[in-house]
Amino acid sequence: MRGCERGSDRGFVTAEAAMALCVLVAFTMALVWALLMAAAQIRCVDAARVGARAAARQDPPATVLSVTRQAAPSGARVTVGREGDQVRVTVVARPPVLSGLPFELREDAVALAEETVGEKGAGP
Repeated sequence: MRGCERGSDRGFVTAEAAMALCVLVAFTMALVWALLMAAAQIRCVDAARVGARAAARQDPPATVLSVTRQAAPSGARVTVGREGDQVRVTVVARPPVLSGLPFELREDAVALAEETVGEKGAGP
């Protein structure tokens, strides 16, 4: 009777191992994707800051867009605007690998235009 019990459990170990392996692979893929997302977000932050510094120095608009796009993830949209004495650069990119997902990576950077530095506090 004992031999029959052992024989009936043989397939369960294989099935459990197969399920555990599938879960581990899916978990590893999710971790790699999360790392890629974090790296792309950091690139968006860096690109927005580079662009804001260039715009604050009064670099030509084509130069601002060029340096921002070089630092941004590929395919990112860059917008540059001015609000009073501040310049704002926005970088928007699609997520890497799974670009069909319905969200975007977005980062803004704001800098004070150099032409306005010292104007408010200037005087005797």
